[in-house]
Amino acid sequence: MRLYNSLSREKDRFVLPADRPVTLYVCGVTPYDTTHIGHARTFLIFDLLVRFLRWQGAEVRYCQNVTDVDDPLFERAARDGVKWQDLAATQTEQLLADYAALNIIMPTYFPRASEEIGTMIPIIERLIELGHAYVIEGNVYFSVQTDPDFGKMARMGYDELLAVANQRGNKPDDPLKRDPLDFVLWQTGKPGDPTWPSPWGPGRPGWHIECSAMATRYLGAQIDIHGGGADLIFPHHPCEIAQIEPVTGKRPFVQIWMHTGLVWLDGEKMSKSLGNLVFARDALKEHSADTLRWYLFSQHYRQEFDYQRAEVANAAEAVALLHTALDAVSGDGAPLDPDASRAEFLAALEDDLNTPTALAVLHLMARNTISAAADGANVVAYQQTLHELAQIFGMML
Repeated sequence: MRLYNSLSREKDRFVLPADRPVTLYVCGVTPYDTTHIGHARTFLIFDLLVRFLRWQGAEVRYCQNVTDVDDPLFERAARDGVKWQDLAATQTEQLLADYAALNIIMPTYFPRASEEIGTMIPIIERLIELGHAYVIEGNVYFSVQTDPDFGKMARMGYDELLAVANQRGNKPDDPLKRDPLDFVLWQTGKPGDPTWPSPWGPGRPGWHIECSAMATRYLGAQIDIHGGGADLIFPHHPCEIAQIEPVTGKRPFVQIWMHTGLVWLDGEKMSKSLGNLVFARDALKEHSADTLRWYLFSQHYRQEFDYQRAEVANAAEAVALLHTALDAVSGDGAPLDPDASRAEFLAALEDDLNTPTALAVLHLMARNTISAAADGANVVAYQQTLHELAQIFGMML
């Protein structure tokens, strides 16, 4: 199959390894405001990828982290007057409940950053030894000037990289930095924030080092596919590359970088800051999991998705048609051959998970089944194929 690689900006060929599992890492949530539709769309896409790879006979080792050591979590806990551990636990439980309700397969590994600090410290120490990082007043920074390819994935000049990083948590005015774009590997704790012991004094890791540490611990020095939302194209994922490749000595860190388009709501960008989030648990009160899956797969994963409440009904009608087709009574006439439809469906998914085309095939198969059954055709094999392909989409039916 071919998957679009955000680093090469091409659809790169991906061949299932013959002698080992496929390795997949997806950046998970910071556990507050979970699980909104933006989260759900990303995790459903990778759920589909896992199902499709396993359907093809591959073993898949899938790691998805929980970023429970991060400023937004601590700030929300302080705002709400709760312990950060309690907030993280409650929101992670909600995430898992939403996974179950949406029929999302649990990752093979589901590490929490707070439990992986011991994995991060040796990586930071090695970066200091190699001259890629420096220590000032108990803080450790990665020096971006030591990496001539830093930010290559984003295809931006320095000024634009800095502007985007600043929008996403970078602190360019930090007087301890040598370069405004340098990023934190370890930081001294703020009053009230949790800290862990380290060679540089009590503190906590920066966001970027957490994913590099967890990815390599659970999946190895090189990973087949690494995914997340499009907002991670910079700075998060380039920072991961910059800080881990010198330590492991393995390049590339990731074969294929996959990113899902951001989600809008009725024409406006959906974001925590705007407070216009749609949560999966609320959507599931009005729609079935199969309906939400169909709707969220109705646009290609790399496109930005405008969640239109009024349009979810169209997905419900498509799912209802699927049920009608699977319940149709077969006749004794000439059998309906599913081979051409199967081939078209698989070709769509092999082409960078072209879900709109694959869904169109399922929809046409459902209509063909109903029509042929009404004419007395034998549709048993066709129904079996329709059911099999729908299950690759995670339909519970």
